[in-house]
Amino acid sequence: MEKLPKLGVPVIIGIVLILFLVVKSAVTIGPGEGGVIFERLGNGINTEKTYGEGFHIVAPWNDMIVRKVRQQSISDEMNVLSVNGLEVKVNGTIWYEPEYENLGKLIKTKGEDYERELLDPAINAAARSVVGRYTPEQLYSSKRDVIEQEILDEVTKLLEGQFLNVKRVLVEDVKLPPTIKEAIERKLKQEQESLEYEFRLVTAAKEAQKVIIDAKGKAESNRILSASLTDKILQDKGIEATVKLSESPNSKVIIIGSGESGMPIILGNQ
Repeated sequence: MEKLPKLGVPVIIGIVLILFLVVKSAVTIGPGEGGVIFERLGNGINTEKTYGEGFHIVAPWNDMIVRKVRQQSISDEMNVLSVNGLEVKVNGTIWYEPEYENLGKLIKTKGEDYERELLDPAINAAARSVVGRYTPEQLYSSKRDVIEQEILDEVTKLLEGQFLNVKRVLVEDVKLPPTIKEAIERKLKQEQESLEYEFRLVTAAKEAQKVIIDAKGKAESNRILSASLTDKILQDKGIEATVKLSESPNSKVIIIGSGESGMPIILGNQ
């Protein structure tokens, strides 16, 4: 009986140690995440394998580094210079994701905080390069989609071979000094009013041209009709009409004319 307590203490210690090792070795990787092993007794980050979602057992002397591998976004405000040296603020959002199969290489070469070490400098460099090609007016109005694509192209070149892919760039806002912004808005308003005035002039000119064409057409039609109605044609039409009236059942008096035309006069309903 005295031996039981002495045997029980090592057993309990062993059980606790086993539980500790199991807890230490068990790792769960969540949805949209990936993991790489850091081998304390080896060469550090194991770049050969990326572990997917689920439950994993890791040797207790190793660590599992878990990072998101799905598409993510980062927003930032950058102070950049336009082509004429004016400072503007650009608010943008970048969608990116690490290469799943190369997550270990990414962390080994750039560290766990690879967004700050790799992505931020690339975005700032690309934004400064692209925005520096345009005037404030172009940045404020019509070049937004072109700028987004050019920044995306620049970032893609800078990150080539770095195991990090940028999917999309969105320029959400371009902030100019108030005086420059007001001047651009006045100019855009004047251009819009000028375009509207030109449109009204063109529309009025087209309407006037249409009226002239219609008038000329009617005048030509009347001229042709007048030229075709000779005295002989009018006399024949009158005789033809008289004959038809004389054949109707209504009572009437027909007086045969005697002038140059000799046209009859019809008195009806007597």
